[in-house]
Amino acid sequence: MRVLLIEDDALIGAGLVAALKAAGMAVDWVRDGLTAQEALHDTAYTIALLDLGLPGMDGMAVLKSARRQRVETPVLVITARDAVESRVAGLDLGADDYLVKPFEVPELLARMRALMRRSAGKATLRLSTREAVLDTGTHEFSHGGRTELLPAREYALMRALMERPGHILSRAQIEERLYGWGEEVESNAVEVLIHSVRRKFGKGVILNIRGAGWMVPK
Repeated sequence: MRVLLIEDDALIGAGLVAALKAAGMAVDWVRDGLTAQEALHDTAYTIALLDLGLPGMDGMAVLKSARRQRVETPVLVITARDAVESRVAGLDLGADDYLVKPFEVPELLARMRALMRRSAGKATLRLSTREAVLDTGTHEFSHGGRTELLPAREYALMRALMERPGHILSRAQIEERLYGWGEEVESNAVEVLIHSVRRKFGKGVILNIRGAGWMVPK
């Protein structure tokens, strides 16, 4: 799950980055409207969190531009502007949801999960194959009669794989889902995560396709 955070306040932004990473998400953080516009156009994000009071280009203008360019990334507006007129304007310009500051992180995460389910056309919190189930609400993973609560990075790995069972993801594709801009990634980071999951659930939980990448069976 790759998230674009568009927030100019340093304290709020740092806190949200930490919370989102703790929830198993890769986060790219930008602090002005022009950079946000470029990022939305150039990168396929799972969801964008958009503040409205941005330098360089207002958040409403960023949203309007993105929708005109047919950017389909779900957008959750997070702002201190609590007037009904602002909420209506944001939603009419193409925002998918609106959350007024200050807010609690659990509510933000719940709204993000709801948006992602809607964008995927799913009402359930669970991703499943014939042998495995991943609960995207609790981060519990079940396989071979065993259920465990996954740490953030392992959850992000399994979500990336479970969203497309039977499809091979390369190292680069997995790293893109797990790590944000500027994060240092060890050369064996993906293998370490896969080894950790296999140690808990067995080698068959993730298949290695030599020279191509990894996948979970359908």
